[in-house]
Amino acid sequence: MGNRRMGPVLGIESSCDETAAAVLDAEGRIMAESVLGQEKEHTPHGGVVPEIAARAHLAALPELVHSVMTRAGVVYSDLGAVAASAGPGLIGGLIVGSQLAKGIAIGQGIPYLAINHLEAHALTPRLPGLVDGGAPFPYLLLLISGGHCQCVSVAGIGQHTRLGSTLDDAAGEAFDKVAKLLGLGWPGGPVLERLAADGDSARFPFPRPLLGREGCDFSFSGLKTAVAQVVSRFGDGALPLRDAADIAASFQHAVAEVLADRARNAMAMMRARAPSANLLVASGGVAANGAIRSALQEAAAGMGFRMVAPPIRLCTDNAVMVAWAALERLRLGLTDTLTFKPRPRWPLTELTGA
Repeated sequence: MGNRRMGPVLGIESSCDETAAAVLDAEGRIMAESVLGQEKEHTPHGGVVPEIAARAHLAALPELVHSVMTRAGVVYSDLGAVAASAGPGLIGGLIVGSQLAKGIAIGQGIPYLAINHLEAHALTPRLPGLVDGGAPFPYLLLLISGGHCQCVSVAGIGQHTRLGSTLDDAAGEAFDKVAKLLGLGWPGGPVLERLAADGDSARFPFPRPLLGREGCDFSFSGLKTAVAQVVSRFGDGALPLRDAADIAASFQHAVAEVLADRARNAMAMMRARAPSANLLVASGGVAANGAIRSALQEAAAGMGFRMVAPPIRLCTDNAVMVAWAALERLRLGLTDTLTFKPRPRWPLTELTGA
């Protein structure tokens, strides 16, 4: 399907705890976007509650889509296609977003696309103007978020090879758990980063799981346990601010060193697969962390790679990436049937391209 006469694409994201919608024109330019978080709903529970998330998506999504369409100056009959995250993720939220998208597709007689949430992250750097000189295939993706931590060779649309992944916790999950140990609440990543800025990253010699090992798998469970043991030494009650800051900084530094080490191995593996590859893309919520970005920049430079990361607002879950992934697939003539069922588990390796 050519993009010359195609109308704008509406993207919907509801795979976890962000309700999002975006409209992109046929060239991939952002016409309007919005992301609505659910911190208020989940904070009392210390984490995402799937049933609450699904109900929040159901309550917010119709009005959010209407608002984004209005700001884009687009009516439903103008759309060329509609897309929604269809997995992996929390099944309730995936159903809400997918069913709304299917309803719009049926009502307007336009193509529907079921987007793999991970591929949407993987293709984000190809958004027009995001990376100087563009992001041609192949490139290496380091996806680091609350639910995912993996290194992926991105060779094309639907052409992904996982080089390594986490053996236990994802990096973002570890950040949230450590933040909870420090009494910082949820979500913990951004708050922990702010606290770490005033801490001594050398005070606590936390372990660096798998550091120096072959391959590019990850492990954060042992590091999280080590932090818990240190926190327990201070007994009950609130941690002194200085100690909490030092723990946060030491933990963050350990994660950054591990990610840089694993990324170096992944870059070597990528170079062996594709000698022309020279781009490392960091995406997902943890890629918004400044210390981790700096460590990855340094690691990439040492390997002759260029490290890029989307703007922070496009690192975390959003609908711009969903609409863009749809455009990429539409250009190859790829669409989905209305019988496509959302999938809580949907590995990148099960995608197809053209």
